[in-house]
Amino acid sequence: MKNMALHIMDIVQNSIRAQAGLIQITIEETDPGLASVNITDDGSGMTEEVLAKVTDPFYTSRTTRRVGLGIPLFRQSAEQAGGNFSVNSTQGSGTVVNATFYKHHPDMVPWGDIPGVIILMVAANPTTDFVYLHRTPKGEYLFDTREIKEQLDGVPINEHEVRRFLRNMLAENLTAIGAAGVLRMKTIKDKANNEPNN
Repeated sequence: MKNMALHIMDIVQNSIRAQAGLIQITIEETDPGLASVNITDDGSGMTEEVLAKVTDPFYTSRTTRRVGLGIPLFRQSAEQAGGNFSVNSTQGSGTVVNATFYKHHPDMVPWGDIPGVIILMVAANPTTDFVYLHRTPKGEYLFDTREIKEQLDGVPINEHEVRRFLRNMLAENLTAIGAAGVLRMKTIKDKANNEPNN
């Protein structure tokens, strides 16, 4: 079964393929019943022709796979949970994907491991910058790899100890604001400690 973290990863992979230098992920949970996920990139964008077809599960711009399911499945998950889905893109200027969900709808997909997926994407794409903002009624948390890289002063952001530290930092801060998609802290720390050192 798909979960929200994997949906986000699918869309971000599209942004990476579009040569985005900055990818912004915003999750809003400020309305008690609604959640929204917005992913914005500064990649190559899409032509009007591609944009018109991008939610069709039998269309893909990739040559390695005949069926592109990332955007269609994300749209399906949003609509099954009573929400809405949109994609806006301009060739040469980037793409914005937005999905809203009714959090308590019986067909709402599980959130999955949001901190784990964020750190996985950051580590796998060290030359791409990520801004992740999560808002809840208890507050908001901002994770910006541009600031983190500056503080690291040349230490690779995908170095094992850095990944472990960032994953725990994300989980702790998201837990503090009551964000969805955060595993129990002990589970996060155990997984980080058991992560292969490579």
